[in-house]
Amino acid sequence: MAVNRVPVLKRCRSLDLDPIYLGYDKKSKRKNMRAGKKVSEYGLQLREKQKAKFIYGVLEKPFRNYYDKADRMKGMTGENLMAMLECRLDSVVFRMGFARTRREARQVVGHKHFLVNGKPVHIPSYQVKAGDVIEVREKSRSLQRYKDILEVTSGRLVPEWMEVDQEAFKGTIKHIPTREMIDVPVNEMLIVELYSK
Repeated sequence: MAVNRVPVLKRCRSLDLDPIYLGYDKKSKRKNMRAGKKVSEYGLQLREKQKAKFIYGVLEKPFRNYYDKADRMKGMTGENLMAMLECRLDSVVFRMGFARTRREARQVVGHKHFLVNGKPVHIPSYQVKAGDVIEVREKSRSLQRYKDILEVTSGRLVPEWMEVDQEAFKGTIKHIPTREMIDVPVNEMLIVELYSK
């Protein structure tokens, strides 16, 4: 399995991205050496794609598959793509506050700590649907890890398209998010332009 081992802050700096979108509070003190250089149109499109892939932890082939699926769906391709990425199980777990960072969300899902509609799901890319109930497995609730996580994430804003009861370690998807509800700094139109060449 391919794993991205690039240091998070270094990657954030190169993509001109705030680490808070990945769940990190740290800031890099170094400056981006290429900050003043002019970037071509292709360079801008590529950077947006890399930014989206990095934020959601998706590699090239699955990302291309998401794009192809979004292209076949009704509506705007870019908005469909962002909604599909946001509805990945690891992303939903992060948004609900059951993980400090997106990488941790991917890990706890992979370790079978979560149930979707009462069934264990260990696939981070699992697509949640409207009405799905996501909860921490009964055995895992007593772990110190989750007490620490909830302590850190209790002040985090929960998006309006989901409902979370942190006391019961449970959350419900009210509906699929629209682009306005997704606060990720990615210009999806540039990604669509890149892939539609």
